[in-house]
Amino acid sequence: MLVQYLRLIRFSHTLFALPFALLAYCMALKLNSTDEIPFRVLDIVGILLCMLFARSAAMGFNRFADRNIDAENPRTANRHLPSGMLAAKNVLLFTAICSAGFIASTLLFLPNWIPLLASVPVLLFLFGYSYCKRWTVAAHFWLGTALMLAPLAAWVVVRPELFPVPVAPLVLGLGVLFWTAGFDLIYATQDADVDREQGLYSIPGRYGIAVAFRLSAMCHVVAVCFWGSLLFVYEPFGWIFGIGIGLTGIILAMEHYFVRPGRGRPVDLEKINIAFFHLNVLVSVGLAALGILELALPSG
Repeated sequence: MLVQYLRLIRFSHTLFALPFALLAYCMALKLNSTDEIPFRVLDIVGILLCMLFARSAAMGFNRFADRNIDAENPRTANRHLPSGMLAAKNVLLFTAICSAGFIASTLLFLPNWIPLLASVPVLLFLFGYSYCKRWTVAAHFWLGTALMLAPLAAWVVVRPELFPVPVAPLVLGLGVLFWTAGFDLIYATQDADVDREQGLYSIPGRYGIAVAFRLSAMCHVVAVCFWGSLLFVYEPFGWIFGIGIGLTGIILAMEHYFVRPGRGRPVDLEKINIAFFHLNVLVSVGLAALGILELALPSG
């Protein structure tokens, strides 16, 4: 049964946002050479638990909210709820348990009260994504903003100041926002016709696949620019993180090359799935790993 719930929430997709949360945590620890904060194992445990529970709650709720829509889509009709593999009430209970786990996990950050106070608003925002595609084409960017919260929250765990807004995690998070929106636009092209038939507001469904691909490419260019600007706004980053930025640009260019529709050639759905998971995990894990490596090396 546990395996079914892990498949329900696409547990492996946690690798999209988690590396950026860990990177932001390390960035907050080492803001500059004269301002370093001691590492706390409890913080790492709390971040991991919060990421696990928050994403599980969001995905569980999304599957519950979209169960009827998924049932009408040939690509998603075999998912756990439309197929009857899991009962809707059980998925809702799973969502409630994960939500409670997320809120409880923020207690690990005490005496920093900000994560606890923000936990319910964050959950409501995450749940809101499941309904926004019913009324706005901004759903792709709503998802991006949801993932953007991960590095911002991890930074606040270490440095509980909200004003003025810290520039470094904001820039990192904006990169995550546009990166996520970009690959979600590509992923959504699979359902363009179904979205149009069901009256949903995805950009591929409303404006066509060609527009979605162009906008996706623009989003990824913006994401790389935001991440690249960290070299100027965050003192400890240098040539190692710079290499990561260059490799990220190459990987994202490969993603668009693999999935682009050609003249008279439809979108290759199999390649979209490969690009969606494998290449984007390579972006998040690779960029975060190089950033953390540079922060771990002795200064100077």
